[in-house]
Amino acid sequence: MSLFALGINHQTAPVALRERVAFAGDALGAALAQLRALPPVREVALLSTCNRTELYAVSDDDGSALANWLATHPGDDAAAQGGTLHAYLYRHQGAEAVRHLFRVATGLDSLVLGEPQILGQVKQAWATARQAGTLGNELDRVFQHAFVTAKRARSETRIGNSPVSVASLAVRLAQESFASPADSVALLVGAGETIELAARHLAQANVKRLLIANRTYAHAQELAGRHGGIALPLDELDRHLFLADVVFSATASREPVIRREQVAAALSARKHRPMLLMDLAVPRDIAPDVADLNDVFLYTVDDLERTLDSNRRGRREAASDAEAIIDLQVTRFRESVAARGRLAPVKRLRAHGEALRGQALARARQQLAAGQSPDAVLELLAHTLTNRLLHLPTAALREAALRGDDTLADSLDALLPPDPAPRTPDAADPAP
Repeated sequence: MSLFALGINHQTAPVALRERVAFAGDALGAALAQLRALPPVREVALLSTCNRTELYAVSDDDGSALANWLATHPGDDAAAQGGTLHAYLYRHQGAEAVRHLFRVATGLDSLVLGEPQILGQVKQAWATARQAGTLGNELDRVFQHAFVTAKRARSETRIGNSPVSVASLAVRLAQESFASPADSVALLVGAGETIELAARHLAQANVKRLLIANRTYAHAQELAGRHGGIALPLDELDRHLFLADVVFSATASREPVIRREQVAAALSARKHRPMLLMDLAVPRDIAPDVADLNDVFLYTVDDLERTLDSNRRGRREAASDAEAIIDLQVTRFRESVAARGRLAPVKRLRAHGEALRGQALARARQQLAAGQSPDAVLELLAHTLTNRLLHLPTAALREAALRGDDTLADSLDALLPPDPAPRTPDAADPAP
């Protein structure tokens, strides 16, 4: 039985592959149930973000069942391409799986080094697995230790200083490569955390007008109210798309919400004034063939990679400090696991004592209920409990002594308090 971490991320697979194995909403619970039903799998959690899909599991095999499940998900035409996805999978086992989770939770494995959103996403993956009943004691301990490690790294290093998110990078890219927010109409599609952050950055940059479209209109209204925007129902997107100079989209839809024909119609209404479209979702919200249209500039999360050099340089030293903390925490976690293994006999001893205590107490209550003297019942309870607790260790010590083995006796002697020293009489003591 081993701990595994395996999956794909922005470093190993393009967005076209990552979106095949992206999970959100109700799909997470169903996926966890399927994974837990795999014969070798004892415990499992699933982390799915725009930049990664990863499985953390305790399994009796070499991780192959998990890898095969992920490579053939969701079982349609992707199944035939399972071999392709296998080539992009990474797999970590034991201490390296622990290290990988610690680095992910700390933001050291993120597209944006040190980005703060990933810790919340890791916590949500843990909570979802716990709610689904697929999280056992071993995985729970690993995740809890990951949270402690991430908190230490962010509080004791500069890895969390001036936090940068994918949303802020997208807004910065729009400012630097397209037009000033003060001269632009921005359309946000979605109402999740990424869109919330984009709305905040755009409002701070004094965007000319902010439109927010979402499938749940009430959520669009709430977000628009917080950032001075105008809310739109998603089914009215066609009527308003032509107004947007810049579009940021990040929904949980498994199908594109913005298609080529919609953008073509918007461009015609704009008399082919250029549009910048930032697709921050995985699976992608904007159909890839939109990029073939003239006067359209389409970016996905993978395209943000080129904007990150300055961020990486500024955080490299902090990342080195954070890696040192992770090394220390991995060592401590391994020591704690080893200690739990050595303490197993102690747990068995305590469980044995609790069982004997329960039996003796139940008998004493019966005797009291039958009208026996409380003093007599207490005396018998103490005598019975002492004899039963000492029976097994006494028998083991006797057998070891008969074999001439002093090891057990020496170990027991180290646990017992020292014999009281004989008292030396002084002058005030009466003569015998």
